Amino acid sequence: MQQSSNLPEQNSQIDGTSKLLHTIQQRRDNFWLQNSLNHLQSRLNDCLLAANMMQSTGTEAEIYQTVVNELEKALNGRWVAIAQFPADEIVGKICYVSSSSSLRTPIIEIISQPGTKLDLRLNATIRLEDLQQMEKQKPGSAWRLVDDDNGMMAWLIIATSKSNVNGVSIKPSLTPLRSQFIKRTIQHCHTALTQLKQMQFWQERCKQLANYNQELERTNQLKNQFLANTSHEIRTLLSSIIGFTHLLLAQGYEPDRQRHQEYLHIIQSSGKHLLDLINDILDLSKIEANELEIQWEIIDVPSLCSNVLALVKEKAANKGLKLRLEINDDVTTLLADSLRLKQMLLNLLFNAVKFTNSGSVGLRVATQDSSLRFTVWDTGIGISKEYQSLLFRPYSQIMNPGSRNNEGTGLGLVVTQQLAQIHGGSLELESEVNKGSAFTIILPLKPTGKVLEAIEVKAEKDLELSQVTSNSSASQFSSHIPISASREILLVEDDFANSELIRIYLSILSYQVTCVKNAQEMWMTLPQIQPAVILMDVNLPDSNGLSLVEQLRKHPQYQHIPIIAQTAMAMKGDKETCLAAGVDDYISKPIDLQVLGSMVAKYCQGFNNGQLIIDN
Repeated sequence: MQQSSNLPEQNSQIDGTSKLLHTIQQRRDNFWLQNSLNHLQSRLNDCLLAANMMQSTGTEAEIYQTVVNELEKALNGRWVAIAQFPADEIVGKICYVSSSSSLRTPIIEIISQPGTKLDLRLNATIRLEDLQQMEKQKPGSAWRLVDDDNGMMAWLIIATSKSNVNGVSIKPSLTPLRSQFIKRTIQHCHTALTQLKQMQFWQERCKQLANYNQELERTNQLKNQFLANTSHEIRTLLSSIIGFTHLLLAQGYEPDRQRHQEYLHIIQSSGKHLLDLINDILDLSKIEANELEIQWEIIDVPSLCSNVLALVKEKAANKGLKLRLEINDDVTTLLADSLRLKQMLLNLLFNAVKFTNSGSVGLRVATQDSSLRFTVWDTGIGISKEYQSLLFRPYSQIMNPGSRNNEGTGLGLVVTQQLAQIHGGSLELESEVNKGSAFTIILPLKPTGKVLEAIEVKAEKDLELSQVTSNSSASQFSSHIPISASREILLVEDDFANSELIRIYLSILSYQVTCVKNAQEMWMTLPQIQPAVILMDVNLPDSNGLSLVEQLRKHPQYQHIPIIAQTAMAMKGDKETCLAAGVDDYISKPIDLQVLGSMVAKYCQGFNNGQLIIDN
């Protein structure tokens, strides 16, 4: 009786012990789960840290390999692999297996398809359909791991007990945690890959910014060099202009004295060179802003080339160089902008003369295939390979060992190359040190593509502008502008030097010029004279010149007077803006006096031949 009375107490003790053991086992299992995940996360963090420190691009593979190795350790040696499938492909390849699994020959059987066995060695092929079946079976042996932005799909494969070649199976107590562990492993892997992509994005962005900063630094250095060179050259030219002008003022100008004529030639030459510097800078700005206008026309190529060489003749003669012009017989005309083609050829010819100390400089023009080739060659110092790539960078200059100063802005070749490209062509260079150089402008004989589109668009705009101007003239005032026999000119100009220059020049042409400095003086003077032409500056101290033009066009007494805008506005669209305001003609500063004389003569009867010829 005594023994039977102790059975409930013993059973109670056994139950308590069993519960305690079960609790301990649960804690061990949870510890296993958390410890395995922590270890996996630690290894993934090591991969990311290595990627950050070394800026490695192959760390995605390291993450996949880490996942495979850590899963094998945590699952007691189970065979683990990752298969990858390219975008839209149904057959993939085993790309990652654990280090110990790589020594085995694993064969896995799909439970839902008896007899279907898969070879899962490294680099073995595998079908997407088989993985989908493995995903559905209980327990599952395949999981979709990740789909990346490029469409590459990755699958995680863990062999079941039938395929475990070592005969080691996971502890029964861990079976409920197996799916949770794998699920969270996949989450960790996905998070690590996302962080890696973000890290690689910012690394690439940092590289781009670093390269951009280097380029900015290089450009800043070139800019400083350009400013120094340009400042030196502008100061040199201004020194000549101011200095020789001072001599003329101090000595009293005598036109018959040869020395004074030489002073004037130096002043004129320095002024033109100064204008060329400014034009180079403006041209590059227009090209970079896509605002350079091309005036398409049919050019007489032999005539243009002869004129260009005539402009270089004096500089070449001063250095004892021979100038040569070779034009093939089949070269006749070309559709291009004559002003810009002259500019390109002059840039190359002046450079050739500058870097040639003896021998010859020449221009050779020939057709080849569907292009016209303008080759400017010389027997000068040549250009080494290392410097040739610098030639077409803005503001870059190559030092001329034969000259004490390196005149120019370093923009000539850049502008020439881009002008050739705007024409649908290109610029080529062949050079050898101490044997000379040959620059070739290649222009298409017939415009195509974007060039043809540009010509058509410009033609349409010109037609629209002419129609608008014609309609405006017909509606606001008479469509016929009367030609006046008067020689009275009204000049509205606030700058005294420009005003005096125009007044003196037109006075020599027998015009009576009345000068006013602002709008108020203009309105006070108009009733006292009957001007044949009004020369209007656009920027005035008390008014906008174009507003004055619009007011004059509305005034019955003055609306028929021809108005010529003479202004420093020389950018794209400025001419059209002036014409739209109602002016009849437009000329930009610095004023070409002969062109101005011709414009004024158009509106003054009997003065068509009245112009002063200035020796260029």
